[in-house]
Amino acid sequence: MAILLGAGAAGGAPVDPPADPAARAGKPAARPQRPEPRFPVAPAPRKVDCVKTRCVALTFDDGPGDHTGAVLDALAEHRARATFFVVGGMVEENGGRDLRRMVAEGHELGNHSWSHADLTGLSATGLRSELGRTQKIVERETGVRMALMRPPYGATDRRVAEESRRQGLAQILWSVDTQDWLVRDTGVVLRRAGKAVPGSVVLMHDIHRTTVEAVPELLKDLADRKYTFVTMSELYGRVPAPGGRYPRR
Repeated sequence: MAILLGAGAAGGAPVDPPADPAARAGKPAARPQRPEPRFPVAPAPRKVDCVKTRCVALTFDDGPGDHTGAVLDALAEHRARATFFVVGGMVEENGGRDLRRMVAEGHELGNHSWSHADLTGLSATGLRSELGRTQKIVERETGVRMALMRPPYGATDRRVAEESRRQGLAQILWSVDTQDWLVRDTGVVLRRAGKAVPGSVVLMHDIHRTTVEAVPELLKDLADRKYTFVTMSELYGRVPAPGGRYPRR
């Protein structure tokens, strides 16, 4: 007895896949959704000539902390970019949400060691670990390999410079110190940060409420004076050379 092979059975003609329900209804077939990217996508690089433009680099140390989100909100309102020198232990404690937002909104990340130790007093192994662990956790959370570091307390020497160079990190210092960690006074922070001149690198800390409260007024004041808020790499017009020391433009 002959067995008839149905369409699509072995040896038969291929069977068309079932029509998309949307297509049967006369609607275009739905496009497959792309998976969300694992890491944030930074905005395209800007062309800022800080030789001709009144640039100021606002930098924030020691976070991320409880007040970092408020700083990011203020920066976003002014479409301002800044550089955040983060502590690895704080990233581990607080997670990478704020860091991913920083990357997505065009800010620059820098290495501020794992535990805010005085790097000049560490062994070679300890120094390597303080910078290396922070590099790894930030890259794990954001996909970014940092190219900048700021030595805690500004303490650096030949050994710190050499290890920074080995890890591909430029040493970023500052030219305007608000000392907001010492004087927890919003008015004092405003007055000291307001002394910035074109090319200044302003040091603040996003872990202090009094500093965070000063940021919106500071941004308004500097914007009224026609300043452009830039990252450190934008200030120099390039990524600074590993191991070198950079206090200002």
